[in-house]
Amino acid sequence: MASVIKSASPQPPALSRTPPEIAAANDATEKTVSPQQWIGFFAMVFGMFLAVLDIQIVASSLEQIQAALSATRDEITWVQTSYLVAEVAIIPLSGWLGRALSMRYLFALSCGGFTVMSLLCALAWDLPSMVAFRALQGFFGGAMIPSVFAVTYTLFPRRLQPTMTIVVAMVVTVAPTAGPVLGGYLTEMASWKALFLINLVPGILATVITGLFLRVDDPDWALLKQIDFRGILYIVVFLGSLVFVLEEGVREEWFESREIVFFSLVATAAGIAMFHRELTIEHPIVDLWAFRNRNFAIGCLFSFILGIGLYSIIYLMPIYLATVKGLNSLQIGQYIMVTGLFQFASAFVVGRIAKKLGPRLTLALGLFGFGLGTLMNGNLNHEAGFWEFFWPQAIRGFSLMFCFLPINYMTFGTLPPEEVKNASGLYNLMRNLGGAIGLALTNTLMIRLNKEHYAVLREAVKPGSTTTQALLGGLQERFSDASLPDSDLAALKQLYRLVLREADVLTINTMFNILALIFFLSLLLIPWIRIAPAAGDGGGRR
Repeated sequence: MASVIKSASPQPPALSRTPPEIAAANDATEKTVSPQQWIGFFAMVFGMFLAVLDIQIVASSLEQIQAALSATRDEITWVQTSYLVAEVAIIPLSGWLGRALSMRYLFALSCGGFTVMSLLCALAWDLPSMVAFRALQGFFGGAMIPSVFAVTYTLFPRRLQPTMTIVVAMVVTVAPTAGPVLGGYLTEMASWKALFLINLVPGILATVITGLFLRVDDPDWALLKQIDFRGILYIVVFLGSLVFVLEEGVREEWFESREIVFFSLVATAAGIAMFHRELTIEHPIVDLWAFRNRNFAIGCLFSFILGIGLYSIIYLMPIYLATVKGLNSLQIGQYIMVTGLFQFASAFVVGRIAKKLGPRLTLALGLFGFGLGTLMNGNLNHEAGFWEFFWPQAIRGFSLMFCFLPINYMTFGTLPPEEVKNASGLYNLMRNLGGAIGLALTNTLMIRLNKEHYAVLREAVKPGSTTTQALLGGLQERFSDASLPDSDLAALKQLYRLVLREADVLTINTMFNILALIFFLSLLLIPWIRIAPAAGDGGGRR
């Protein structure tokens, strides 16, 4: 079975140009992957897909959940926030847990807990119970994501790592896009409970198969006797408070809220304590010294930037399509699925192109393409439809793999195997933090820009303007024909809505341009990447 899979899958070689004598030595000692390990790995990937999918699956169904749980508009946002806070808090701990429990037991425990919490979310009887179960669901799901990245670089030989990286990257980027679409469809066809019940059968299968077939490493039970409870407390409090501030800051008007000020101070104090302890203790829970590796540090920075782009665009597009175009969740899904389709298509060519161009040029091509696709969406108007979004999304989707493959290679390719588990948690944490910070900044800028654009448009719509009078006259005539009791007032209200709509369009255009600029500026980091053979190839780590 292993030979069939290997021959059927694209096999892009490693991105570094390894000397022939080293390559020959590697081939002679290259480890093989058994059929059982293949099965276990793909069960892990499927389980990770469920965890990433559930980050956004409730996004399009919050109104239905709000009505069922008798919650307010502000309260229901905790259904998403609680998941993200718990997920971010556990991700950096996954490396230590993987070493102590082994990847097999950690993933099976995480996937099993995630599945049980999914059932409890469907059975939630009020908002507090839903928030508690969602937090536990995020806690278990968060450990699954970095586990898959770590196994990719410890289970497979170097010649298969680029291919497996592409598979994992596709899941990580497609799942958040598919979440709101699938969520809206399930809610419309069944009920909001289906969002969580759909995880049960796949979750059980992934748990059982991983527990039975995955063999990567052995547990190091001695680590459990060296648990640094203070370090864990500092990490959880710091990241939990930080994500809470980022998620709730916009709604609470940032530092005008005592709650936001309090948790900002808590995050600052816990962060200082965490960095001091993790950098000085003999057996840290999270080994921050991994950032001494320049490629790893730059790779994490690129992961942070990619998180900003991915999460912000997934947030901006549905806002435009819903508020300006008036589309429902299923119609929005037909728009944004283009990114996933082109991302899938690029998986078949990125390996060959990366082999010819090398990691630096491949990454430069990916970042430029993603920035170009984003810039193309920066000139929208209220009439923009499917095809105005098709080509920008096609370029962005096709470019994503050209970003992920070299970023993953540079991040993990120069680390020795024993450091990959810890590094995987930090790498995934950076992407999630990039997404959280990107969304917070996006929300804040949109509120400010919307007010500015509305003020400019309002000044242009003056009573003495011939254009304004002509528009009002046409609206009054239309509403008079519709036999409305007060056509003048109806015309003024419609004009107000038109100004608000145009302010929304201008705001979203500005945000797309800002995101494009971030990706173009990130090209300046590429010369800092050090091209060196991986640790297993006899190259130096740093």
